[in-house]
Amino acid sequence: MARTGRPREFDRDRAIDAATALFWAQGYEPTSLTQLKASMGDISPASFYAAFGSKEALFREVIQRYLATYGQVMAPLWDESLSPREALERTLRGSARMQSARAHPTGCLVVCGASNCSPENEPVQALLAAERQRTRTGIRACVERAIANGELNASPATEALPDILTTFFHGMTCEARDGMNSDTLDAAVTSLLTLWDINAAKQGTEKRFQKR
Repeated sequence: MARTGRPREFDRDRAIDAATALFWAQGYEPTSLTQLKASMGDISPASFYAAFGSKEALFREVIQRYLATYGQVMAPLWDESLSPREALERTLRGSARMQSARAHPTGCLVVCGASNCSPENEPVQALLAAERQRTRTGIRACVERAIANGELNASPATEALPDILTTFFHGMTCEARDGMNSDTLDAAVTSLLTLWDINAAKQGTEKRFQKR
């Protein structure tokens, strides 16, 4: 009598990694349950629902994994041991390298993961919109901290700076997906930061004027 083999063990971490790659490459709505189950090792529908509950629940878990790994390029935004400019520069350059790397899908999953969903998937869009808003808030906090500590001048130009930086950050996804490499993105970051530098407060200017 033929002996049945041991059932293949389900590796949850590996399954989430596989789902991350699919959602990142294709987006939430175009990624089917059939593709997900196949990428996870041809698991059965019963195993899928027992492990994750639903496609949306899996996606939410994927986003948490992404934020805890690839998304850590954003961590400098909230590191107040760094100067505001350094925090922003580290974030932008780190994200440029991550988004253009070829070891995984290009771009940012938070930006491109649910950009064109049908109404029934609005909760998924809202999830990523909230994360993008968190990025906006972090960038604005850096600029406001720089103004408060005298690193940047308060002006209409610096008032617009958070929106300019955020637009550039989100736009990197399109450029990376269209093939822009990390060196080109890094050079663009260098040029962008000149907007910061030309609005930087000139330390010691008042003292020089007073001596004249």
